[in-house]
Amino acid sequence: MEFFKRNFSIILISFAVIITGIILGNSYLSKGKPDPVISVTGLGEKTFDSDLIVWRANFSRNNLDLKQAYADLNADMKKVKSYLISKGIKENDIVFGAADIQKQYETEYDENGNVRSTYFSGYLLNQSLKVQSKQVDLIERTSREVSQLIDAGIELNSNAPEYYYTQLAQLKIKMIEQATKDAYNRAEKIAENGGGSLGNMLSAEMGVFQITAENSSEAYDWGGSFNTTARRKTANITIRLKYEID
Repeated sequence: MEFFKRNFSIILISFAVIITGIILGNSYLSKGKPDPVISVTGLGEKTFDSDLIVWRANFSRNNLDLKQAYADLNADMKKVKSYLISKGIKENDIVFGAADIQKQYETEYDENGNVRSTYFSGYLLNQSLKVQSKQVDLIERTSREVSQLIDAGIELNSNAPEYYYTQLAQLKIKMIEQATKDAYNRAEKIAENGGGSLGNMLSAEMGVFQITAENSSEAYDWGGSFNTTARRKTANITIRLKYEID
């Protein structure tokens, strides 16, 4: 007992040194070992029908006299507009652009292939047309039947329709929710299988929004793809979450 009294301070210091050594030793052993975390990617996907169609076409007239070319083009515009309205298309959905005017020239060559002369051959006026409507079935059908205008003396060059969806903002929110739930469920299952439990979420990262044709092999784009050629589309988005593991 007398020994402890005389050497109390030495014993206390020694004890403190031992405890400190244990703490430093554990710190050293765990140094460089990251806290257990898990990163998972969830997918949100939805297939839908486009609810907006855009159809473009053009027709032209040419004449040596510019005024006559304009008159012919205006007459054709009235016929085209009347035809489309007769098919059930709303007048407000039909938009004619400004006429494009080009001067045309013909070149004559001699028997040796040298230019003999160049002369003005007339004006070419090209008229663009755009129909934008939510009557998808009607516009789709009409775009395939415009050859009927040939009987009226109008050669309408029809482009393939473009298809869009006007509720993308709402759709994207639902898909983000779906992808987040999918990622959480994956993380929770992985943590349970590893004998742990899911802790706090450390970060969340959203991938790009992709829209492709349904059941297609279209390649994804790093900036996000947006298909306009298919009426029925599939949209998807990914969410990457990082969690602590307790």
